[in-house]
Amino acid sequence: MATRQSVEEFLQRCEDVIRFAKEQYTEAQKQEHYNLTEYTNAQQMLEQTVLDLAHLARSCNAQQREQLHRMRLQLEQLQNEMILLDR
Repeated sequence: MATRQSVEEFLQRCEDVIRFAKEQYTEAQKQEHYNLTEYTNAQQMLEQTVLDLAHLARSCNAQQREQLHRMRLQLEQLQNEMILLDR
């Protein structure tokens, strides 16, 4: 079973990834193709975080899974927005 601390640390990591990805998304909206490498890195970080989240969720209790589910929805929403941005 995942410890409360490990879930909290993972959720903090998710927040950091979301913050970085949102920054890259905002920059991409302004500058189009200027910073493609960082934009792609942000997308890869989001994808890896979603995969890590799924792995962690398998060892969580119901309350922790609910927290992770809400975070997964945020991550996937941002992934979709980044994909749909006309790059």
